[in-house]
Amino acid sequence: MDLTQGTAQEKNNRAKKMMLWFGIISLIMGFAGWTSAYIVSSKREDWLDNILLPQAFYISTALIILSSITYILAKRAVKSDNQKLASIWLCTTLGLGIAFIILQFIGFSQMLESGYYFTGPTSNIKMSYIFLIAFVHIVHVVAGLISLLVVLVQQLRGKYTAANLLGLELGATFWHFLDILWVYLIVFMFFVK
Repeated sequence: MDLTQGTAQEKNNRAKKMMLWFGIISLIMGFAGWTSAYIVSSKREDWLDNILLPQAFYISTALIILSSITYILAKRAVKSDNQKLASIWLCTTLGLGIAFIILQFIGFSQMLESGYYFTGPTSNIKMSYIFLIAFVHIVHVVAGLISLLVVLVQQLRGKYTAANLLGLELGATFWHFLDILWVYLIVFMFFVK
């Protein structure tokens, strides 16, 4: 496919998709760096390998997976011209995303209650990485929630149709990426002791 061909709108749409993928690739590289540093640091003598992740992290994982499903259902509803159902699914996705963040902070509280801190004399390198990786992911989920709010407002204004899904598709792609990224991170932190 020749990327220089097509209408101005088609070129604009391709450019927006390409920019999103550049951003996603940049995020992948950042998280790959942090997980690589985690692996290298796990060879240190002061590395604690018997730390259990907080239960709230596992519950939040289920919620973010469910939120990807609701985003997919919203897109299908728009394609079926069921705008009301699409709006309901997008609101559900938003609620699940907010619940994900709340559970992440509950997980941080559970770690603090167990005596694990990000910094300070009672901190350790493994917990610092877990706090860092989870927190940076939360920041990106907040960005995902902002994009989801934009999608939701546009949906409520009647912008999306089966023939015009670009904003919805871009938002969904970013959201699914955040979902897959968290699943990777939780599996990584669970198995890399």
